[in-house]
Amino acid sequence: MKIDGRVHLGGSGYPELLGQVKDPPAILNTRGRVIRKDLLSVAVVGSRNPTPYGRYMARIISGGLAASGVTVVSGLARGIDTEAHRTALDKGGRTIAVLGCGIDVDYPRGSGELKRRITDSGALLSEFDHGTPPLPGNFPSRNRIISGVSLAVVVVQARGRSGSLITARWALDQGREVMAVPGRADDPLSEGPLGLLKDGAAPVCSSDDILSALGLAGMVESRSGSEPDKQKTDPVMRALEAGPRLPEDLANLTGLPLSRVLSELSKLEVEGVVIRYEGGQFLLK
Repeated sequence: MKIDGRVHLGGSGYPELLGQVKDPPAILNTRGRVIRKDLLSVAVVGSRNPTPYGRYMARIISGGLAASGVTVVSGLARGIDTEAHRTALDKGGRTIAVLGCGIDVDYPRGSGELKRRITDSGALLSEFDHGTPPLPGNFPSRNRIISGVSLAVVVVQARGRSGSLITARWALDQGREVMAVPGRADDPLSEGPLGLLKDGAAPVCSSDDILSALGLAGMVESRSGSEPDKQKTDPVMRALEAGPRLPEDLANLTGLPLSRVLSELSKLEVEGVVIRYEGGQFLLK
């Protein structure tokens, strides 16, 4: 059994991406641990009552992400969230679950075994104290953490009024990428994703679409080979040659979306090419 802990904003074990958003929680209760590799994280969220198609797409996407070394984030709810966590674990990957209750609370009921697996290969996170029940008002707040620890949020299936869409709105506010899985036009569970797609969300049919949108395509292959000319061609690295920069400044200098800059910085930090400096600035090692 993993020992529960508490991590403080800016301290060791606090999710670095979450620390970069507006008004992050000052303290997180944890079980398991967040590691450097979790800078490359993508949230996969959706309905608690998905169709077989929705479950299938959640498995295809989460499995592909895990196989590529990306941490899968979700909210441990029944349905799409559970499919995402289980598939990431089955593929030997890491996963992070963000809870809308105390970490010690049996919610969803009977999820103890899945929680144990998650803490062995990832972490449970909650801003709520032990014993806090899963009150409805807790979940919108929890959703901002799901998006905050992730580079992107992928909505698989969701009705027009859904907590998954709240997560997507938080993602937009935090400068994260929002993506959606297309579904049947006459399926009520397609209302959320289709609405997001109409508003400009990137369509997702596989994990490759996500990796490409975040600039992580070929990530596994690139780690095994050398890239001697990368600093000459990568716009973020070129912009960092002049000294420490905030992600927002890098977005302005390069013309890249903030979500893409955050993804590139996370990848470079995992690779040990850049380090995070005082005040959230980044600089080349």
